[in-house]
Amino acid sequence: MQATFMKEDELIQSAKEVFDIEANSIMRLKERQGQEFVEAINILYGSKGKVVVTGMGKSGLIGRKIAATLCSTGTPAVFLHPAESTHGDSGIITRDDVVIGISNSGETGELLNLLPLIKRFGVPLIGMTGKMDSTLAKRSDVVLDVSVEREACPLNKAPTASTTVTLAMGDAQPSFFSEINFTASIKPRFSSTTGNLSSFNIKSETLYKIPFPRAPDG
Repeated sequence: MQATFMKEDELIQSAKEVFDIEANSIMRLKERQGQEFVEAINILYGSKGKVVVTGMGKSGLIGRKIAATLCSTGTPAVFLHPAESTHGDSGIITRDDVVIGISNSGETGELLNLLPLIKRFGVPLIGMTGKMDSTLAKRSDVVLDVSVEREACPLNKAPTASTTVTLAMGDAQPSFFSEINFTASIKPRFSSTTGNLSSFNIKSETLYKIPFPRAPDG
């Protein structure tokens, strides 16, 4: 079906503008990385439990992807829906966990309702938000700035560039862990049994170097 409301060159130009906005947003994200990212990685790496990722709406969808990628690279992670958390699902959080809270505005009510429980447990909170003066930012132990100058949406309303930047920030964390958890080709091999992640060829001499836990004697 042909789109008659715009000329072909206009359609292509519109797509390119979206790509430019989102690509530039990621480049600005790259330029402002610093100590906060290091602190977030240290918190995640030092955790004895799992990573609990939470967020509403589009942030929640990105959060599900981040949790899934963490699992694929060998870091136990789950997604917790903030609205369901006040109906018993918050029991999934333990004192050994780390929580990543995602909200572009930093003022999402359902997410903010979860913060007292997180603090009561003494669980580290990594906030990912586009508003560094928001409630989420102020109550987080570490804040990762995922702000953008504008959305790729012509009305500057629909989450587009902001979700792309948040996803990129989320990918930077498990990518780091895939490098340090044994090797980038070993950890995914034991976290996926089908698909591309399972297709790595691992040499036998490499397997012998993996520090698998040994069963106790007797």
